[in-house]
Amino acid sequence: MEKKLPKVFANKIEGKAGNNEDVYYSYDDKEERSVKTPSKHSGKNLNQKLNEIFNSTSYVYKADVKITLKNGVLIKRIVGRNATHLITIDNELISLTDIVDIEKA
Repeated sequence: MEKKLPKVFANKIEGKAGNNEDVYYSYDDKEERSVKTPSKHSGKNLNQKLNEIFNSTSYVYKADVKITLKNGVLIKRIVGRNATHLITIDNELISLTDIVDIEKA
């Protein structure tokens, strides 16, 4: 009992297929320009930055962040937060009132 399968329709390729061969490159030897891109966190308050870190698709359980405090800079791995503190993986509490800025490391 042999069943014949239907034939698959495929167009014939005529001519040369030159996909992704043409590249445009522009470089001015006389002058190099540096464009400063604005930070993605510019103009955002601390709660918005924290929400962005905790709600990102890359955050599963912990996030490496650079925390700028009133008296220095810390690089920590945070796992959560409550109303008044950030919680690190070492079970340290960092007060939100002491934080000036935060960004992903």
